[in-house]
Amino acid sequence: MVKMIVLKDLTKRFGPLLAVDNISMRVGTGEVLGFLGPNGAGKSTTMRMITGFVEPSAGTATVSGFNVATHPVEVKRRIGYLPEGAPTYGDMTAQSYLSFIAEIRGFDGAEKQRRIDAVAEKVELADVLRQPIDTLSKGYKRRVGLAQAILHDPEILIMDEPTDGLDPNQKHQVRGLIREMAREKAIIISTHILEEVEAVCSRAVIIAHGKLLADGTPEELIARSEDHNAVVLMIDAGMEDAVRKALGSLDTIKSIKKTKGRDGAVCLRIRPKKSALIASDVADIMGKKKIPVREMFIDRGTLDEVFRKITQEARTGATDRLGVGPKSPDREQNKEAKNA
Repeated sequence: MVKMIVLKDLTKRFGPLLAVDNISMRVGTGEVLGFLGPNGAGKSTTMRMITGFVEPSAGTATVSGFNVATHPVEVKRRIGYLPEGAPTYGDMTAQSYLSFIAEIRGFDGAEKQRRIDAVAEKVELADVLRQPIDTLSKGYKRRVGLAQAILHDPEILIMDEPTDGLDPNQKHQVRGLIREMAREKAIIISTHILEEVEAVCSRAVIIAHGKLLADGTPEELIARSEDHNAVVLMIDAGMEDAVRKALGSLDTIKSIKKTKGRDGAVCLRIRPKKSALIASDVADIMGKKKIPVREMFIDRGTLDEVFRKITQEARTGATDRLGVGPKSPDREQNKEAKNA
């Protein structure tokens, strides 16, 4: 995997405010990185440093082998950038705006029109190309912003809330486009929509207070949930004590939590220790004890839960209890060290 983006000890201060604190990470071709964090975490500032719009206070950002600080033009040639709220010229039509962007990127004549037609088809803009941008819906404005970001077929895409304002059908279409483009590009997506991370991202990082707190695949992050591999049983209310007694022999169970069921039933959430797979053991015990079960399923946990836990505990300096330190090391460097 070619490392297209390399951040090393990247730091940004605005006066006394430490917005980005010593972040190191790498993103390669074929990866879609979900960049997650609460408001004010430092996501947008980090992306602006990668794209060359904000100068780092310390550390380096390298894009396609070019240092952003010393070769900003070379970096911008290789990046497609969709900022939050993607500024456009409202009195221009979508067609004239994309024509303007194409000329800035160095295209003219037939090649310019070919690229405009191609991106208009990809993001489904054909019906509104001749409308002034100010008259477009929020969703169409967002698609115009996406079109300008991919018009020059960049090696790297950096997008802040790419599906903001889109309806469910439009979101589905844009996510499919991102997955398709990811085969040949390195992509960073900042989003508050955690389902989007699971839908399109091959990897995700979580930052808070400018610090990188977690880095892994969506599946690896979800595995940190307390409910990962939990077994949920729906049973008759009168069988609760029998179930608790029967499961007392399983030393892989961390806790059993009672929640309200339906139709007079009781719901028991059985959490395993260390995300162990306990479903078959629970099912065997229910069968041997002849305890009737109305419903049984395995809960994989949610990225939302993990995100909230990591970012909330970061406020109290308790991230070590989650197995992540306040300064997460470069994931790829760790892998290389282990393989050495």
